[in-house]
Amino acid sequence: MWYTADMDWQTDLIQWYTASRRDLPWRKTRDPYRIWLSEIMLQQTRVAAVIPYYERFLEALPTVSDLAAAEDDRLLKLWQGLGYYSRAKNLKRAAIRIESDFDGKLPDTYRALLTLPGIGSYTAGAIASIAFGERVPAVDGNVLRVLARLFDDSRDVADPHTKDAVFGELSTKLPDDAGTFNQAMMELGACVCLPNGAPLCETCPLRAHCRALENGTVALRPVKSKKQPRAVQPMTVFVLQRGESFLIRKRPEKGLLGGLYELPCRDGTLSPADAAQAIGAMGLRPVGAISQYERRHIFTHREWHMRVFVAAVAADTPPDGWLWYDGTQSLPTAFSVCLPEKT
Repeated sequence: MWYTADMDWQTDLIQWYTASRRDLPWRKTRDPYRIWLSEIMLQQTRVAAVIPYYERFLEALPTVSDLAAAEDDRLLKLWQGLGYYSRAKNLKRAAIRIESDFDGKLPDTYRALLTLPGIGSYTAGAIASIAFGERVPAVDGNVLRVLARLFDDSRDVADPHTKDAVFGELSTKLPDDAGTFNQAMMELGACVCLPNGAPLCETCPLRAHCRALENGTVALRPVKSKKQPRAVQPMTVFVLQRGESFLIRKRPEKGLLGGLYELPCRDGTLSPADAAQAIGAMGLRPVGAISQYERRHIFTHREWHMRVFVAAVAADTPPDGWLWYDGTQSLPTAFSVCLPEKT
């Protein structure tokens, strides 16, 4: 297996990383809180998109205590636009646990970090190795892809058993500075051994060690079983406006987008006549014409195909359970994409 091979590739990797790594704000600190925040924000989100959110978040909530005490609406407003809002909720839940169980400081071991909400194997490994120097791997899709090509490994990287096996194999062969090694692996996967399109083998620091390159199987690695297609869910969404504001309410805490604000919506695709009737059923009277257009939002496992109806309404008082958006509430992207484009 690959883990019995000559480990000189690790030296070449770390030398490349030390000389070529990107200048990112979370790489300028060993503060566990900042490293934790960066790792959570970077989940399924591009680096360039994360940087301004990371900086604004830390300006507003610079410590674990500030995060634990943050009001939900303020927290979600800071997160608005990043998506996957459960990440923000788990950050706060974990911060409250850190305050109560760990004296306000992130625990300094991989095993203890795993007990916190929202922290899985990869994130625990990244924090433990980078912030605390623990010799533990951080195995994500980038790392699995790099190793699959480096050692021409044909195991299915979409199989959780493969990730578990690689974690165990890599654990026995980590260099002393596991934090730098883990960051170097992430960097190589993000910048050179790319996930989409051809990897940049000509500039790869591990070119001389790469078995897939030697065997002509780079295009076949990693092996990854196909995902099930996303389910398509037709939706009807209403943008009911009073001046510059529009009608919203908070969704139930459990379920998709739990605890976030939503526009009036319902399953299925309504006709214009049915939409007008639905607006009237809320006790609202449209003023002028009702316009409509189509929008789409993609979640991890489903797609919303939305017909959006926009109407000005004559109402000073919102219906029971609803309120007028005033700019302080966080509207998730799934609904904000439904708002009329400003001209």
